[in-house]
Amino acid sequence: MNYNIEIIRSKRRTLGLEIKPDGRVIARAPYLMKQSEIEKFIASKNDWIEKHLQKLKASQEEQGAVEKLTSEEIQALAGKALEYIPQRVEHYAALIGVDYGRITIRNQKTKWGSCSSKGNLNFNCLLMLTPPEVIDSVVVHELCHRKEMNHSQKFYSEVFRVYPEYKKWNKWLKDNGNAIMARMLV
Repeated sequence: MNYNIEIIRSKRRTLGLEIKPDGRVIARAPYLMKQSEIEKFIASKNDWIEKHLQKLKASQEEQGAVEKLTSEEIQALAGKALEYIPQRVEHYAALIGVDYGRITIRNQKTKWGSCSSKGNLNFNCLLMLTPPEVIDSVVVHELCHRKEMNHSQKFYSEVFRVYPEYKKWNKWLKDNGNAIMARMLV
């Protein structure tokens, strides 16, 4: 095991593992779970962690040769996103039956979208480099947080109710997202 694991405790019921684009391994655990239980879980997932870290490393090496976007190109993407994404938000908010606050377009290096507790939505301008179905999947995901501010079964039931192809396009983003993010200027 040649990686460090950051353990984040929160008000959740289950254990989860996450590998960030920068290679950090994060274990998320309930507040009251014993440290020994967390360590046992992590040990049982060692092969999974190694496999995904190797995949990430290969992906990053492949992306080393990726052509970076210029500031002007990023600005143009942000402009397109500002025209396109609010329409998609309005469309899906009506289907989900939620309201929302401000919509902000950003050029982020790790997130595709987010939803604050006040209902403000942030979207990455790089979404404009993905198929429209991917944009819709991110919009639906963030809007469903207006009903459930978590990633519970109830949350995903709502996502799939509104966007049955979510799994397909979320997988597309997982498979291709790092290469797109790699085009962002450092």
